[in-house]
Amino acid sequence: MSAPSGLDFPLLLADFQGEFLASIPDADPAAIVPACGDWTVRELVEHLAFVHHWAAANARARKATRLGDGPFDLAGHYAACAAELREAFAELDPAATARILAYPDPMGEGPVSFWHRRQVHETLVHGHDLRAAIVGKAALGLIRAVPEVWADAVDEVVSVFYPRQVGTGRRQPLPAPFAVVATDVDPARGWVLGGAGHDIDEVPLRVSGAAEGLALLLWGRITVDEAGLTVDGSRADLDVLLREPVVP
Repeated sequence: MSAPSGLDFPLLLADFQGEFLASIPDADPAAIVPACGDWTVRELVEHLAFVHHWAAANARARKATRLGDGPFDLAGHYAACAAELREAFAELDPAATARILAYPDPMGEGPVSFWHRRQVHETLVHGHDLRAAIVGKAALGLIRAVPEVWADAVDEVVSVFYPRQVGTGRRQPLPAPFAVVATDVDPARGWVLGGAGHDIDEVPLRVSGAAEGLALLLWGRITVDEAGLTVDGSRADLDVLLREPVVP
């Protein structure tokens, strides 16, 4: 299935899962994952494996079963859960009714295709995390993805996760909006975070640059400086706005 953005999410998912799986043997299971608190590589891999299993169940409009307590053989465990997710997507009509992320209730009804997109970006960001653990720091360029994919990851934060964080009461609304502009896609794409109905040209605070840097900034993986982003307006105000996560 192709997304409205023109991205082939099932194909991207298989690619990102394959890269994640291939990277597992290169990582020390006890290594700390940069920018993810005290998470270890083992916890990261087990988390993504479970999320694939959980998403496959939700795509089938079911509740996920437990996977056991482990410890698991990381590569084998991840491969099995990744395959389970791909098989579910192959079997299900993208327009069929699934359980999806929602608000104010945390789950609601929506199309299976929601999970196509969601699992691509889950795997993309955690693929970055795994590579960051291997090299010892978060940075741009650790995982192969074209700017259009990263731009869609930004769009997901703005259109799905931030509203859900507010709508479920997990965070307060941003006290002021700010604009984000991806300059490495053609044409450039822009969004207003925390300001539904605001004209992007009228928002005084703007951060712009590569879509990858914007996505990883919003996901709390790298700083503005590490991402090489440009801030128009008050940098101090931006730092305050980003102090509380806009994603789960």
